[in-house]
Parts: sequence; C-alpha cells; structure tokens
Amino acid sequence: MQYFQWYTPSDGSLWSEVQQEAANLSAAGVTALWLPPAYKGASGAQDVGYGVYDMYDLGEFNQKNSVRTKYGTKDEYLSAINTAHANGIKVYGDVVFNHRGGADATEAVNAVRVSRDNRNVEYGDDVVIDAWTAFDFTGRNNTYSTFKWRWYHFDGTDWAQNLEESAIFKFRGTGKAWDWEVDSNHSNYDYLMFADLDMDHPDVVQELKDWGKWYVDFTGVDGFRLDAVKHIKFDFFNDWLDTVRSDTGKSLFTVGEYWSYNKEELHNFISATGGRMSLFDAPLHMNFYNASTSGGNYNMATLMDNTLMKEQPALAVTLVDNHDTQPCQALESRVQDWFKPMAYAFILLREEGYPNLFHADYYGASYTASDNGCNATPITIKSQKENIDELLNARKKYAYGTQISYMDHHDVIGWTRLGDAEHPQAMAVIMTDGASGSKWMNVNRVNRVFIDVTGNNTAVVTTNADGWGEFPVNGGSYSVWVEEIPTATVSVNFSCTNATTYLGQDIRVVGNTIETGNWDPANAIRLSPTSYPTWTTTIMLNSSQTIEWKCLKVNGENVDWQSGTNNSYSTGGSTSGSF
Repeated sequence: MQYFQWYTPSDGSLWSEVQQEAANLSAAGVTALWLPPAYKGASGAQDVGYGVYDMYDLGEFNQKNSVRTKYGTKDEYLSAINTAHANGIKVYGDVVFNHRGGADATEAVNAVRVSRDNRNVEYGDDVVIDAWTAFDFTGRNNTYSTFKWRWYHFDGTDWAQNLEESAIFKFRGTGKAWDWEVDSNHSNYDYLMFADLDMDHPDVVQELKDWGKWYVDFTGVDGFRLDAVKHIKFDFFNDWLDTVRSDTGKSLFTVGEYWSYNKEELHNFISATGGRMSLFDAPLHMNFYNASTSGGNYNMATLMDNTLMKEQPALAVTLVDNHDTQPCQALESRVQDWFKPMAYAFILLREEGYPNLFHADYYGASYTASDNGCNATPITIKSQKENIDELLNARKKYAYGTQISYMDHHDVIGWTRLGDAEHPQAMAVIMTDGASGSKWMNVNRVNRVFIDVTGNNTAVVTTNADGWGEFPVNGGSYSVWVEEIPTATVSVNFSCTNATTYLGQDIRVVGNTIETGNWDPANAIRLSPTSYPTWTTTIMLNSSQTIEWKCLKVNGENVDWQSGTNNSYSTGGSTSGSF
C-alpha cells in the first residue's frame, strides 16, 4: 500500500498513524507499505518529500525551520518501521536521487541556456549564473556524513539568482553534459527540476552508494521505491542496486517510477536495468482511467492490452491511482469512483503483477487544492475500504492455483482461479462496464454451489457435470463467486501398500479432487511410512464426495504411477491402493 497521498496533512502525524494502523492492515491482508520520502525537504515540515534537501536528516535536526518532517520525527519513523515489521509488514522507502533543492548558498557557475522543448539545443552566449548549489547542512553538523554538495556535483538548474531568470541552464565544465541513457522526451529528459545531480561524477555515485547502505542499516527498510528513474542514466541503477544489495546483505525489493504510457519505453528500461527492479504499470492505470470515463463504451476485452501486467507480469507493480494522478496533481487522471472496485478486483484477484493500494482510495481524502490549474478547489475522494477489504479477504483465501481468463467480450469479462491443496475453494470473478450479463466459465468443480462474496449479486450458481457454471453480474458492477464448501466433512485414511522405495523417493497420492491434487503430481499429497512398506496419510474430504485416486512414487520430477485401474473412495474412514 502507498501509505500517503499528496495532500496528507502536514501535522507530523503520519508515522504515528502507521503505528496505530499496522495491526489492522496486517489483518486485512496488506503485506508491505510504501512510505513517503522520510528526509528533510526544501520546504521543511510542509515538504511532501520530493524537494529533497538533506537525505541524512530523517526528522532529527533543526533545518529548514523544522526538526520534524511533514510526517513526523526520526524516532517516530523508526518506530513506525519497527511496528510494521512486528505485524509482518515490509516497508519500502521512497528514494529521490534526481535532484536537490533548498541549497544553503549560491555559487558562480558557467552555464548555457537550453531549449525546454529540446534539451540538446543550446541558445545564447555562455553566462555566469549564481546557482543554488552549495549544501552545507550546518544544522546536522556532519552527523552521519561529512559530504557537502557543490556545483560540480550537478549538471544543471532552472534558476539564476543574479539574473533573476527562470530557464534551464546546463553547466559548463570538464565532463559536463546531460546524462545518457535517459528518457527521450524533449530529446533528453535528464533535467527535471531543482539542481540536477551529475550521475557521471564519481563522487556523486559514491555518495549515493554510501547513503544507500547507511539508510538501509539505520532504518531497516526492506526495499525502495525509486523516484523519477526516467530522468537518471539507466545504468546508474545497475551499479547502485548491486552495490547496496551486496553491502547490506538484503535482497531489497525495488520498484521504479518510470511514468510513461508507452509500453516500449518501459520494456527498454527493464532491459537496460536487467530486470533489477519492477516498474509501476502506468499503462494499466491509464486503461482503468479510460474505462472509467468512457460511459460504458470501453472495450473491456482490451483492459490488459499494452500493459506490463500482460507483458512483464513478474516485474509489474499494478495500481489504480497514486499521488500524481489524484485531483489537482500534474498527472491528474483519477479513476472514477464507480469503476474503482472493479479496478481493484482486477489487480488483487488476478495472478499477474504485485498489486499496490492507494491510501486515499482506502481511507478516503478531503482537501482543498490550488495546484495545476485548481483554484482553492475542494476535493473529496471516496473511501473504498469496505470494497477493498472484501477483495483483500478474497485474495487471501481464494486467489490461488491455475487461472483461466475470459477476456473475450466488449463489456463482460472474467477469470477463474482453481485453488490448490491448501486453498481448495475455486473462485470466479466477473465484471462489466455496461449492462448486466453472464459468462460461462470453467471452475473445474462438478455440481458445486457458488455464491457472490461481495453481496453484489444474490443469485446462487450451481456448476454442471463438466465443472462449468454460468456466472451473472449486475450492470456496471462486479461479482466474486466462491465455491461453498459443505459443512459435513470426513477424515479419510489413505494407504499405499507394497510401496518399496529407494533413497530420495517418497510416496504420494493424487486424485480427481482439489483435496487430492486434481491429478497433478506437483500437488499430490505426501504420505508417511508408518509401517514400511505401507505408507499412510489422512485427508479431509466432503462426506458426500466420490473420488478416484492413485499412489505415486516421486523423486524430483520423476514420477512412477500405480498401475492398473484407479482406486475409488465414496464412504467410510479409509481407502487403500497398492503397487
């Protein structure tokens, strides 16, 4: 879960809120929190965290007219992380390397103006500017680090104090040039804002490595969200992540913010960084936004088209909205309230991607904003907590096993999850952006009853003798149909006799039900040699269930099946097969 939004109150209470909510979030099914930048920004206690001033000040030193950050103090931050960990929740820190803001003094720097539309085009004469590039951090007084930033650690800025001029200024000097490879927008999108770090300067690279190890060791975070990676030379991250992971001895899950709706740009970055980090699935967000604003005329069969969720599922962090897409922000593209539950069902109940919730969607938000064209505009974001909690519960209990997709209709789409041995109930998910409808889907359950756990649809679905069912959905809605497990169960003793084995082999049973592995040896149930060469185990079965099954000898991928006809069980407390 992204545990903040752009307009989170500046009262220093967020870290305390994490401590208060950690147990509830864990119980709901949240397994990790992405927390906002924890270090001092140029605007002190008002800074969201992306106007980075001092990355070693986590709310500990009196700098920028405040000790605490927008979210609280250093001690509160560390306590929030410890409390999250105590509740089984990982914490990912937000890391902003692209720029620095709020310098302590200016320096005279030779520079040249470049076009905002084409950063490779210089214009006018070279000029000496007073650039805000000297960072001394006197309030911290060398605690944790003695590094001081100077103009030669940067390659550009957007303000000349002596000229009182706003422009993009590229610094002159030995080795000074925009970074490459970066995003190709504006011909070269290295420069974004403030004083832009020179990732070709060896002192900069080493300082960021030193800070990375310090930050992980000092805070205990489990990974990173990397800001604005499209504006930083791509291969920097290869060296940085390899070094910090090695130096800390932690795997450090990492997701990068490369905000582009062009999937090829995302694939290119993943290739350039060798799959070292995941990326947020911006194209999927835009598909959700377009679907929510199309008045029921969106082609739902294409909801996954051109997304990382479809094409790079192992490296896709899926999302519905975030702090940049919420109202009055630069990338505003708010997914409409009526569609949000469907979008969350899509990312939470499918097997592809690593789903990310948004604080403002979960808890709701109310604020007044004057950013990006808004003028004291009152904004309310509806809480989806009830819907999301239902979906999280369904994810915990039923989103397992083989997935069968039915993305084959302009309005009504769906998929099924067939469960596994530990999660034996099957699930069918269906949604529509248009009129009500239904869809025949295979759940591999014969003559079983399914109910909609969301309560959106009160019908009861019974599957046929082939394991298929016709699952309905209301107009502009979704349903999560889950197999009802009969309350009457029986403990059945399975035995395999004459089951001699060699070193490394074990004995298992597999059958035609989810409890016995659905004829998949990978899901077969292991037995114990209670009276060698007889092996036994106990399996809970529905009391009215008739099954067929066989004994297996398994050694890695080598499987020897019991010969002859299948064993059968229908009643009683035991059943036996023999080699």
